[in-house]
Amino acid sequence: MFEKRAKNLKIPASFLSFVDDGLFISQGKSLEKTNSHLFCSYNIISSLLEQFILIIEHRKTKVFYFSRLHRIFNPPFLDLSCLGGFVLCPKDIWYYLGFILYRKLLFRQHVKFYLNKALLTVKCMKMLGNSMCSLLLHQKHLLYRTCILLITLYAFLLWYYYKTLLPYSFKELRKMQRML
Repeated sequence: MFEKRAKNLKIPASFLSFVDDGLFISQGKSLEKTNSHLFCSYNIISSLLEQFILIIEHRKTKVFYFSRLHRIFNPPFLDLSCLGGFVLCPKDIWYYLGFILYRKLLFRQHVKFYLNKALLTVKCMKMLGNSMCSLLLHQKHLLYRTCILLITLYAFLLWYYYKTLLPYSFKELRKMQRML
């Protein structure tokens, strides 16, 4: 229903929904134009939800802008007050479904976060042995493959691009590998 209304109004925006979580996507060269598309999309969704007697939790609404600009980036606020919402201040960091996203999509912080999480798991893994003996080598290997690698490479397909140089990420992965 949203797509049909947005298409009729010629709004280039998409809407994704995950159970009780919604996501508007709009892209363009002008932030003001993108903001107006987001405002219209929000208006359409809120009116649709009202028809089904559903409520939007306005306080949980956030706005985030991606940009690869190297200069100072000051995105505009998104004013939803006339729709019953708030004036949304753009966030610098976006946590979404376990992904840590920054405006330049470099994924350095995401990789660093999950590498630290894996290293803590490795430190805890050393305590798994008893007072008589520690874990056997094949047990450590099995734990590494089933636990540590899954944590370390969480969202690997999201931040790894084929034939793209990722020296930071691979340097950090090598450091983690050596610490085991």
